[in-house]
Amino acid sequence: MLTNEKKEKVIKVCQELIKVKSYSGQEGNVVNKLKEIFTELGFDDFYVDEYGNIIGHIKGNKEGKKILFDSHIDTVEVADESKWTHNPFAAEIVDERIYGRGTSDMKGALSAMICGVSNFAEVTNKEFAGDIYVAGVVHEECFEGVASRKISEKIKPDYVVIGEASECNLKIGQRGRAEIVVETYGKPAHSANPQKGINAVYKASKLINRIKDMEMTYDNELGHGILELVDIKSSPYPGASVVPDYCKITYDRRLLVGETKEEVLQPVLDLIEEMKKEDPEFNAKAFYAKGIEKCYTGEIISDERFFPAWKYGKEEDFVKDSLKSLKESGLNPEIAYYSFCTNGSHYAGEAEIKTIGFGPSPENLAHTIDEYIEIDQLVKATKGYEAIAKALLK
Repeated sequence: MLTNEKKEKVIKVCQELIKVKSYSGQEGNVVNKLKEIFTELGFDDFYVDEYGNIIGHIKGNKEGKKILFDSHIDTVEVADESKWTHNPFAAEIVDERIYGRGTSDMKGALSAMICGVSNFAEVTNKEFAGDIYVAGVVHEECFEGVASRKISEKIKPDYVVIGEASECNLKIGQRGRAEIVVETYGKPAHSANPQKGINAVYKASKLINRIKDMEMTYDNELGHGILELVDIKSSPYPGASVVPDYCKITYDRRLLVGETKEEVLQPVLDLIEEMKKEDPEFNAKAFYAKGIEKCYTGEIISDERFFPAWKYGKEEDFVKDSLKSLKESGLNPEIAYYSFCTNGSHYAGEAEIKTIGFGPSPENLAHTIDEYIEIDQLVKATKGYEAIAKALLK
């Protein structure tokens, strides 16, 4: 059980982080706050990398494994503060809930991580074998896993714990995510004489219907792969009296374990080639969207939007050890899988590092108006992170 003093500590840390606005690309101030918190809670050292990720470090008195606790520090923006009942940056406590942007996604988890591993170091007097790292990661809301690459390259962890919301259940996998862009091309004409042009939207609509009928992949644990249209734009815009000669369709593709960039895109490319043979006027191409984001440090993050899936078995030793330790700490977690994408796409999906997910709050509170975290969940997560450190650094 956590003492009242330790409960008050994690609540205070959470409130301090919530009060510092940290939209994606603007995380500098919360990094400065984390420097103070790491120092106050007895971390041995910390560093900030080129992208602006901050990584705190607690060193055990014996050589051993490295465990990385990962939490992103960027949040989505608050579109209209007037719609909030509670100030999104005041961290008010009402009815045993802390309100504010990022409470559930995911400064609450970060607070619990910092306090949980600090408690572990205190209880053991650092008589454990290994190293503990807690990472505050930038730009996750834009690029799941891309900024994390810098962290794993330097630390080379043996285990990673993703703190995304799981309602204090143990997550052992997730679907990945890709963003596929399909463009169709036509010929402009006055809309009074449409026969003289080629309407790119009509061509796109035929392609959309064919894509909708494509068979999707399936995984027993993660479910079906998904290819869902999420955006469509035509040009010129506004298009009064003009037959559109360009149409852009964006698809969200939810990935399963082992799916590669090539094999995910190829069915769409094959369909385009098939339709070109059927219709000489049909012209289209498909490719992965590429994102470019500027970090608060001035560095640029740029990559294709393809973030792999990952999963581990329930019988993996590190999964069983973590589950056992969580139960011994008084929690009662279930084993499950994330329904959304996380930084685990890099750690497990790309780097093949043993990864689990564990975090406070249910998934559906992220990005909502009047976002909050229940103090009970915050306390449970703090105990849980201490238990996971104990299990993996035994």
